[in-house]
Amino acid sequence: MAKMNLLQAINSALISAMTQDERVMVFGEDVGHFGGVFRATSNLQEKFGKARCFNTPLTEQGIMGFANGLASQGSVAIAEIQFADYIFPAFDQIVNETAKWRYRSGGQFSVGTLTIRTPYGGGIAGGHYHSQSPEAYFAHTPGMKIVVPRNPYQAKGLLLASIRDDNPVLFMEPKRLYRASVGEVPEDDYELPLGKAEIVKSGSDITLLAWGAQMEIMEKAAEMAEAKGVSCEVIDLRSILPWDVETVATSVMKTGRLLISHEAPLTGGFASEIAATIQKHCFLYLESPIERVCGLDTPYPLAHEKEYMPDHLKVFEGIMRSVNF
Repeated sequence: MAKMNLLQAINSALISAMTQDERVMVFGEDVGHFGGVFRATSNLQEKFGKARCFNTPLTEQGIMGFANGLASQGSVAIAEIQFADYIFPAFDQIVNETAKWRYRSGGQFSVGTLTIRTPYGGGIAGGHYHSQSPEAYFAHTPGMKIVVPRNPYQAKGLLLASIRDDNPVLFMEPKRLYRASVGEVPEDDYELPLGKAEIVKSGSDITLLAWGAQMEIMEKAAEMAEAKGVSCEVIDLRSILPWDVETVATSVMKTGRLLISHEAPLTGGFASEIAATIQKHCFLYLESPIERVCGLDTPYPLAHEKEYMPDHLKVFEGIMRSVNF
């Protein structure tokens, strides 16, 4: 085991994947000579050469078109989109090509060896072009997976599993956590299951569900609620697509309440899909309406980031609203 922050864990996963499989290639804007804007790919070019870790032109659509071509020819492509906010020029390639490649060819061709890494989310005073959480846009797209880690241990295990999964994966990294804390991470190779939520804390009165950086917020709010005598079950969804309906539904049938939190705006956020599904599965078990504590329906603000973010105080208020309904 070694102490690593989220960035170091991602770097360790990339080194492990590139060491074990010479087909693995890492590319994107500035990833080569100095390790990208966040240094997640530091030293990869020195270790594996310019043919396996290299810079691309500043064109996200081009990066993804190139990645689709590489993966379709048998390379294990790991494409970095420097900020999730800039993934939209590549939206057509991801939604209409990456996700549909296998289906369109009747299973003859695949880009399942493609992983797209991108930093997402707020909390770094990045303003409206460096703080968005676009996971819900892609959750509407059959044919790919969406994975979000909450800490360094999860990041390495989930990234290695994503790289080796036989489907294209969008791996979204909460950049607020990149250097926020360190954790114990195995130096050896390991994988964590995709599509499986994790119960981080057991409880009996309400289920709290989130992913990525919001998990820290949920745990803090749960502590506040516990002080008021409210027992919280905290679940990390980890995979947005596919998402673990069974684990969440089982928890809600036990607690009778559900609160979902994400940084993306409320309207059309992935919490809406979760709420609709859980309402169907757990209607007769619910003691109160499902709570959503999310970002505001505005462009992501710079000056008012604190007001925009769904923090532990807003989550705590949501818990108490649900419990006292």
